Amino acid sequence: MATATTYGARAHARAQEASRTEAMPVVPAGAWPTPPCEAGHLVWAETVAAGNYTHKVLARGTELRLTDLRGDACAHLLLYAADRPWERLNVADTVKVQWNAYLGEGQLLLSDQGRVLASLVADTSGRHDTLCGTSTLVRNTQRYGDGTPQSASPAGRELFKLAAAKNGLEPRDLPPSLSFFQGVEVRDDGSLDFTGSAGPGGSVTLRAEQDVTVLLANVPHPADPRTEYVSTPLEVLAWRAAATAPGDPLWEATPEGRRAFLNTAEFLAARGIA
Repeated sequence: MATATTYGARAHARAQEASRTEAMPVVPAGAWPTPPCEAGHLVWAETVAAGNYTHKVLARGTELRLTDLRGDACAHLLLYAADRPWERLNVADTVKVQWNAYLGEGQLLLSDQGRVLASLVADTSGRHDTLCGTSTLVRNTQRYGDGTPQSASPAGRELFKLAAAKNGLEPRDLPPSLSFFQGVEVRDDGSLDFTGSAGPGGSVTLRAEQDVTVLLANVPHPADPRTEYVSTPLEVLAWRAAATAPGDPLWEATPEGRRAFLNTAEFLAARGIA
């Protein structure tokens, strides 16, 4: 189809309307071919390409499932309170308050205000990291020859900058991130051991405990020793559900978690949200 004229270009563009590619958002989300819930409850359905990013604002109670489709995705995550971006994921407090540097089912993702932004309600991967953050322009340029967003080896922080800008945030608003599907363990001598992926099909499901802004970058883990830029697609699905409530086993699992949930509930109640 000729695109040398405006009419030709328009006809070509319109011909793509029903096209599907391996990595793309599905709109409306309910058109996803195999939804994990009732189609009307699905609010986000997307496959994020290797070396790409995505973002979304999710309502309190929404469940978000990330799936490593082929075994080499690495989902770097940042969370912000949706209407208060100064309240954001604090990875250091997430580790410190819960006495655990290893993410898994039952862990909470905490803000710097001692409140729960999201809870991790299911995990079939077990290979995650709270210690290393994401890749940077300088490091990727050294390793792969380039780290800019448009290159073949974009850095996670550079992609986060783009996602942040689309949500009114600046580079200074980017704290350390955590990552799913590529593991790191601490050895007895304090050094880090990259444990890699658990293989294709691993997933994690997060539950938003407040309205949150989600930023995701799907890029290789900075501790990945492979000389090539290795990354594969990441599936992202989210659906309407309910926030964690008093009496739920997750709410009562630990004194630290209970306090974080109480802090969250008090704050939301004062605003008339819950």
